[in-house]
Amino acid sequence: MANEGFTLWFTGLSGAGKTTLAKRVQRELLARGMNCEMLDGDVVRTNLSKGLGFSKEDRDTNIRRIGFVASLLARNNTVCIAAAISPYRAVRDEVRALHKHFVEVYTHASIEELTQRDVKGLYKKALAGEIKGFTGVDDPYEAPEKAEVAIDTERESIEESTERIIRYLELRRLIPPAAAPAGDEAEEQAIRTRLKELNFID
Repeated sequence: MANEGFTLWFTGLSGAGKTTLAKRVQRELLARGMNCEMLDGDVVRTNLSKGLGFSKEDRDTNIRRIGFVASLLARNNTVCIAAAISPYRAVRDEVRALHKHFVEVYTHASIEELTQRDVKGLYKKALAGEIKGFTGVDDPYEAPEKAEVAIDTERESIEESTERIIRYLELRRLIPPAAAPAGDEAEEQAIRTRLKELNFID
């Protein structure tokens, strides 16, 4: 299975660490000689989805476009890493259904933490009512109920989170193992248990 393409889909609120982690994981996969492309939500909006607004319909259209491109890449033996808020569960499930192999990574942190990280001050403005329709404040974000990997970026370092994602992909046999195995035995057992719960392994 390690030679097949798949999509690694990062979802979470603005500032939760999606793009940062996606770039770290991409760097690791490229170092292992894998064909890997990244679709970042902000970049896609500038190009593929130029002209779309932020209504629910437009947000859904944007995610469907990212998902369609990701599925084409994955179908052609490319690892596609997508990083987009993708706030609505139903559309994320639509995207999942397009794929043979799909891994959802939910990055999360508290609103208080996200507000502190936000150098543009958008969360403060949204909380003060100066910005309307801001995801996570006055517009809904439907958190994944069964994400393959859940990352608490408020409590984990970037290195720890990256390692957990890589270990999951290795155990799922979506990527080749590193030359020298690393990681905590308890963490590996926890991942194996999660894979069994999702019926990915026996």
